[in-house]
Amino acid sequence: MKRIAVLTSGGDGPGLNPCIRAATRMAIHLGTEVVGIRRGFTGLIACDAVDLDLRAVGGIMGRGGTFLGTARCPEFYTEKGRREALRTLNRLGAEGLVVIGGNGSLTGSLELHRLGFPVVGVPATIDNDVNGTDIAIGVDTALNTILDAIDRIKDTASSHQRAFFIETMGRNSGYLALVSGLAGGAELVLIPEVETSMEKVAHTIEDAYVRGKAHCIIIVAEGWKPGTQAVVDYLRERQEELGFEIRLTVLGHIQRGGSPSAFDRLLATRLGAAAAEALLGGEHGVMVGWVASRLAVTPLEEAVAFQKEVNLELCRLAAIMER
Repeated sequence: MKRIAVLTSGGDGPGLNPCIRAATRMAIHLGTEVVGIRRGFTGLIACDAVDLDLRAVGGIMGRGGTFLGTARCPEFYTEKGRREALRTLNRLGAEGLVVIGGNGSLTGSLELHRLGFPVVGVPATIDNDVNGTDIAIGVDTALNTILDAIDRIKDTASSHQRAFFIETMGRNSGYLALVSGLAGGAELVLIPEVETSMEKVAHTIEDAYVRGKAHCIIIVAEGWKPGTQAVVDYLRERQEELGFEIRLTVLGHIQRGGSPSAFDRLLATRLGAAAAEALLGGEHGVMVGWVASRLAVTPLEEAVAFQKEVNLELCRLAAIMER
């Protein structure tokens, strides 16, 4: 291949820029030109592209987000959209494509692969729900951001003797809530994968108060049902009997931003470089991931076949630690 393209798609997260940098520099090292696609599959359809050289990807290791930009693109999942994407790749002279993103982005990669275009995917999602990798780019930084917030909120919760609900991202996956709650010493974690009644939540808060604790920290994934606001409203009507005043903090998109951690920079560098090397080595229709502390290649069909579930052993451990 004389020229390949690179794009980031779907939700942003820390570590995307180091991954773009690594894929670009590995491709150039192997004698191949690189073109960056702006705004993900949306930019691919619109032919919004920029040539990438060593200078273009310099100085971006510590930057959060993605300098190429990203977007969600429903149009790509139509036959017309995919035809336009292929037309753009041919117009740009690209003979292969590296796609960096989560389940939706990797599903789009699979569609291009099925149309006969060489594609290699790289998992990047703070939800960490991609099959075929133990951890995705962005997860470590997001967890550390959440932990910093938990520690800070715990300080003020203890000062005022309050119960705080801290909502993390995770519409369909409770990974961030589970791991940050376990690492942050939360009294309870509420995730979509495990049913927990409002009565159980109330009992946890009341028990923490009776045992003389100065605070009660409950981590909630945004996808937990019946929902964070619903349980907060329910408990605020019972504050006097629970002992603690109830407060809510929604962390929101601060979890996506910020400079990537050392772990994410190294992971992104290894996966990005490996993706470019695999693509130029003739390996297509695969995702390059990280399994058992080693690079691992998984067919895209398997990578997007199902959403990776949270580790039930971590759920059991969290339940023990919450006591």
